[in-house]
Amino acid sequence: MKPGIHPAYEPVVFRDRAAGFAFLTRSTATSDTTVEWEDGRTYPVIDVEVSSASHPFYTGTQRIMDTAGRVERFERRYGPGRRAR
Repeated sequence: MKPGIHPAYEPVVFRDRAAGFAFLTRSTATSDTTVEWEDGRTYPVIDVEVSSASHPFYTGTQRIMDTAGRVERFERRYGPGRRAR
């Protein structure tokens, strides 16, 4: 790698406040806000809105779309046999 052109790749805590979940990883992202981690060290923290702890796909609360109902509702509204072209 060419020296002096790459951003710093350092430990950062990503925190999902909605789920009360945080994890420590390495990233080029930085933050002025810091948090003390379980190991007693202080790391920059980045708050995220969604993580694997709060995303419906990972938590099993994902809604399944009723595609048949949507087609029937479309046909009731616009008439049967009408298709987008």
